[in-house]
Amino acid sequence: MKVWLLVVSLSFVSLIISSLVDAEESKGWLPLPLKQRAELMDDILKQRINKLMPRIMEEANLDMWILISREYNEDPVLETLLPSTWLSARRRTILVIVNHKKYGLKTYAVAPYKVGELFVKAWDKKSTPNQWDALVALIDKYQPNRIGLNESTHWGHADGLVATDKKEFLHHLPDDYKSKLVSAEQAAINWLEFRVTSEVEIYRELVAKAHDIIATAFSSEVIKPGITTTEDVKWWLREEVIKLKLNTWFHPSVSIQRSDKVKFDHEDSFTNGYGNQVIQQGDLLHVDFGLSYLRLNTDTQQHAYVLKEGETEAPAYLILALKQGNQLQDIFTEEFKEGRSGNDVLKSAREKAVSAGLKPSIYSHPLGYHGHGAGTTLGMWDKQEGVPGSGDHPLHLHTAYSIELNNASYIEKWGKEIRIMLEEDAYFDESGVWYFAGRQKELLLIGNGR
Repeated sequence: MKVWLLVVSLSFVSLIISSLVDAEESKGWLPLPLKQRAELMDDILKQRINKLMPRIMEEANLDMWILISREYNEDPVLETLLPSTWLSARRRTILVIVNHKKYGLKTYAVAPYKVGELFVKAWDKKSTPNQWDALVALIDKYQPNRIGLNESTHWGHADGLVATDKKEFLHHLPDDYKSKLVSAEQAAINWLEFRVTSEVEIYRELVAKAHDIIATAFSSEVIKPGITTTEDVKWWLREEVIKLKLNTWFHPSVSIQRSDKVKFDHEDSFTNGYGNQVIQQGDLLHVDFGLSYLRLNTDTQQHAYVLKEGETEAPAYLILALKQGNQLQDIFTEEFKEGRSGNDVLKSAREKAVSAGLKPSIYSHPLGYHGHGAGTTLGMWDKQEGVPGSGDHPLHLHTAYSIELNNASYIEKWGKEIRIMLEEDAYFDESGVWYFAGRQKELLLIGNGR
């Protein structure tokens, strides 16, 4: 599928640039004030609807797309279409998107309240007391042949139509239209996975900020060996994010690998972690951390080494382990080609990595409105043979990914295998895969004046 890059709104780019003040105090970047955030979010939504939505509807072969949500039980797609000042749907909110050969793209809200400036209010409760009757009247007006509903087997993001709403809708829908109902899965996934230029620019700044926060967390400013615990660092990260007027989309994790008898257990690391540990000299630290801002999410994993007395750099075996992790990143991202499935990329990347003497595990995912976003899944930690459904989805240009993977390295001095677990946010376009704010190529160092 061929996609496109949208032209950014220059006024809002200048708005972002104007926020880059007080560099000494904020380390080069400040999030926008709330009112300006709202204006930017609404402007981006307008760009996406006007430029992106018509092609999405055409490529999904939909004449009409109906999204239904009730308050606090939001359809994952519908909530991305709400105006910035709506923090949830209100009562039952129904959005209708029409792609008509004669009338073009039309957007309506069959809702008790006006839904921002981009959706025309299509329900007058005084003249039509029943909301479903108003929806049917709109369907009658356009006589669509294919009506999309958000139902999907493989993506929760595209499966937002709940049982009660579907039951009520079908009860009121004339029989002639019931045979025209189809899954809107393709439209939903494409809407969520494609990024526009202004979102890419936001990502550059946001990922760089995530790196800055991690660099401070993994420094002597926060960590005092023999005193600071992994829990202390986790909660420092949460507090720092709040102080910066940002959000996290998951609780950060901080873990330790060291010269002891504890073996790495992938499943246990994801489900139980390793508890609260005191950070010591000679430890290899790992963090998993994600920011949320302007509806976009980051996802980053990096490593740090706690210097022993007299050390000025990490041991050569850990430096080599990180280098091998970077090698795996390169092998993996070089396999990205438009139209290839995630399962195909995963298979070929793993084969090449193993041939190169690596011991890889790849579990990368799309990034955008959701941290674990909609689009092409490229492995899961427990599905290295491929992921049915979402792993069969083809790669599209102008999409963002969390390049998440690990490589196992045997450390003879420690008498065991360690994992270098890396996760860096990147963009896929005509030039290939490139990282929004670079990637970790050197271990962060803690102690001895650092």
